[in-house]
Amino acid sequence: IEDVVRREVPEMDFMVQRGRGWAKVVSDTGSEQLGVNGIDVRHEPKFASVLQIVSGKLDDLAEPGTALIFDNQAEKLGVKVGDALTYSAPTTRGTNNTIDVRVVAIAKSLGLLSSWSTFVPIETLRTLYQLRPDATGVVQIMLKPAAVDQVNEIAARLRTTLEKSGYRVMDADPRAFWMKFQSVSREDWTGQKLDVTTWEDEISFITWTLKALQGLTFVLITILLGIVVVGIMNTMWIAIRERTREIGTLRAIGMQRGAVLWMFLLESLMLGLFGTIVGAIAGFAIAAALNGAHIHVGTGAQFILMSDHVKLAVHGGLLVFAVVLITIITGLAALYPSLRAARLSPVVAMSHFG
Repeated sequence: IEDVVRREVPEMDFMVQRGRGWAKVVSDTGSEQLGVNGIDVRHEPKFASVLQIVSGKLDDLAEPGTALIFDNQAEKLGVKVGDALTYSAPTTRGTNNTIDVRVVAIAKSLGLLSSWSTFVPIETLRTLYQLRPDATGVVQIMLKPAAVDQVNEIAARLRTTLEKSGYRVMDADPRAFWMKFQSVSREDWTGQKLDVTTWEDEISFITWTLKALQGLTFVLITILLGIVVVGIMNTMWIAIRERTREIGTLRAIGMQRGAVLWMFLLESLMLGLFGTIVGAIAGFAIAAALNGAHIHVGTGAQFILMSDHVKLAVHGGLLVFAVVLITIITGLAALYPSLRAARLSPVVAMSHFG
């Protein structure tokens, strides 16, 4: 497979292989069901850059019979660097096999992406599952930066190329690999088929979560803007009612309707502008304070936040956009009341009482 990829994917930057498994991880004080990733850390140029090692050395993972776990798992299992763990998993022959490993590195949790993952040398994973030396779980193809936008086109081309090379390939299915176990088990074919997916397919379950949160955010912002519009209109109606006689006086001494309209619109725009600026500064300060407090969150919340602590992202461009948008909306909300004020007859306005 690697030979086919090297020949047919010139956009490739580098390629790695990973073993995949699921095992019961047992320590002296506890146990946990976790995913097992077989890795050759010596040939993973990007792996160290995404991890923050809090204890031990990542390079020691090159030795057989070792393991890397995350700090939240180490806490649950009650282990530290140098302690032993036992991995127990069913093999393809239907029997359970176990293997003892030594913890050589503990990394800082990455939230959802690391909540159920551990790493062992790929040779250790093959021993656990009694696989041949040339067996692997996934071949990951890292593309050059210029080719990232062509990932779907490259995946379709690779799928066709593998079929022409004599491999059986599954139909395109934009889901993560572990979400296909149930549907594949119901199919009547036997043997092996290759599955070609993109990074977007493999994190589709996270994308769905983000889209749900974005939908909820849109609903909340719509409600908020509705409240803002109603509040501005009520404020302008009250202001016009209380200043009806002053409007009549201004009109009687020569102020044109356009000037009256602009006067109230300008007042509304200034209220919206200064109000949103104050709100943006207050929101930025609150977000900075919460980020500085490093508030820890539980495992359930980590599934949504994808982090082990509260971290609010503040984007300057979005703040400016919000200030401009809400200012424009407040101006539009005040347009109708301002038009009504500008259309008041001077005689009627000056004779207004209350």
